[in-house]
Amino acid sequence: MKSILLLGALVAGLVLFSLSTYTVSEWDQVIVTEFGRPVGDARTEAGLHWKKPFIQRVHRLERRYLEWDGEPTRIATRDKRFLLVDGFGRWRIADPLLFYQRVRDERMAQTRIDDIMDGEIRNAVSRHDLIENVRSTNRPPGEIAIDLEVEEAIFDSIQVGRARIAAEITQRANARLLPELGIELLDFRFKRTDYVEEVQQDVFDRMISERYRAAEEFRSMGAGEQARIRGMRERELSRIRSEAFAEAERIRGAADAEATALYSQAHRQDPSFYEFVRSLEAASHVVDGSSTLLMGTDSRLFRTLEGRR
Repeated sequence: MKSILLLGALVAGLVLFSLSTYTVSEWDQVIVTEFGRPVGDARTEAGLHWKKPFIQRVHRLERRYLEWDGEPTRIATRDKRFLLVDGFGRWRIADPLLFYQRVRDERMAQTRIDDIMDGEIRNAVSRHDLIENVRSTNRPPGEIAIDLEVEEAIFDSIQVGRARIAAEITQRANARLLPELGIELLDFRFKRTDYVEEVQQDVFDRMISERYRAAEEFRSMGAGEQARIRGMRERELSRIRSEAFAEAERIRGAADAEATALYSQAHRQDPSFYEFVRSLEAASHVVDGSSTLLMGTDSRLFRTLEGRR
């Protein structure tokens, strides 16, 4: 009998101990309520904790990052173009006590986040033009690399861009989520930004127009570069011709001077032979293979050709 009572006391002690304690894991944060009202601050330290049995209850909240996934929404941009926008984000429970008081659990929290995020996304997208919502930089799409100055002259300049719009949505959403729900939005990203059917053709026409503008700019640049290269070529050819002509004149002058010196030396050494050579040279300039030349017998050239002195 005594052992039975001891066993019963042990079981009762274990039950009382289990009702008076609870554990907090690394990924939990706990709110303890008494008759439905929170008692103290949230318990976030991992380990064993105490509570009053029967009258206090433990409510576990997620400590890890949670996912928010929005629904595709049709939104008009500032320039009256419609986009189909879909986004996603990550959030966490930053103030467990406030979170429990306002929304109780994650299901209600997701509903409130949907409402706030939908409004902020609409406001942010509608404050900017279509081009700002679909691009983040001034770099044109495709694999063609364009110089920055040419790019700015051809394409519309991006002042804000898609990435900064996403950051703006995160900031404005946190301004409501933190004080109202105890939720911190860690990050927001656009999952999809599609054109609705009625604006697709306008977008395609705009892309074609930009390509034509880029092509014309490239043609203009190419024509200018061609003119510059031709000018350089002509200047280089003129320089080369001038130098070549000067060199040819120098060589010709030196050759004429040397020939004159040789003629003078030959005349001094043998005047008769010199006259003979000069006569032959003169004859070669006057007579060709089809010419007929009439000469008197007393002509010096006749005597030279005949072989007489």
